[in-house]
Amino acid sequence: MLMSVGDQAVRSTRAEISQHVVQGVVEDLAYALDGTFAREEVEAAVRTAFSELTAVSTVRTYVPVLAARLAKERLTAGAQADGRVVKTVPELLFVCVHNAGRSQMAAALAAHLAPSRVHVRSAGSRPTGELNPQVVEALAERGVSLTEAYPKPLSMDVVRAADVVITMGCGDACPVLPGKRYEDWDVADPDGQPLSVVRDIRDDVQRRVTALLRDLDL
Repeated sequence: MLMSVGDQAVRSTRAEISQHVVQGVVEDLAYALDGTFAREEVEAAVRTAFSELTAVSTVRTYVPVLAARLAKERLTAGAQADGRVVKTVPELLFVCVHNAGRSQMAAALAAHLAPSRVHVRSAGSRPTGELNPQVVEALAERGVSLTEAYPKPLSMDVVRAADVVITMGCGDACPVLPGKRYEDWDVADPDGQPLSVVRDIRDDVQRRVTALLRDLDL
């Protein structure tokens, strides 16, 4: 079907606005990270983050903020893996399929139980657009907030930066690299489950996280 001149103008304007927003994020992040990362590195990371988050996001309003955070996190992870940024605490990476439930719970609980003694990241092999609301509620009951959390795709940079990689239900989607500790946890998927079941999953994840932290002397 042919588009009218008006439709073409609207679509063109949306594209221009989108590129303007992306460029604004690039400029802001490049300025903030000046001296650590080249502008070209920042722009590539930002554009990749925008592309990936736009594909799954249900609320486009937040994409620019989340893309900036994701790009910065990946740049930092890559720099840690390359030795350009020193790691001061162990890096834990939790991976599940959607990064909306299990991996978010594990990462949040690890950060809650060992604050300042560990740095955590989470990701999904096929991330969804939003967090599981039952997971958010179950963690809130334990005083753990997911306010700053959001589903994000797995990237090689965060795997390279991790000291310990925990997978949950995502099969062989996570690359296996030498020199890292890998564990696969058989944890039930909270997707579509009532709060009572999600509470049980939360408690299972907390037991596993606690055991892991103890084993790491954290």
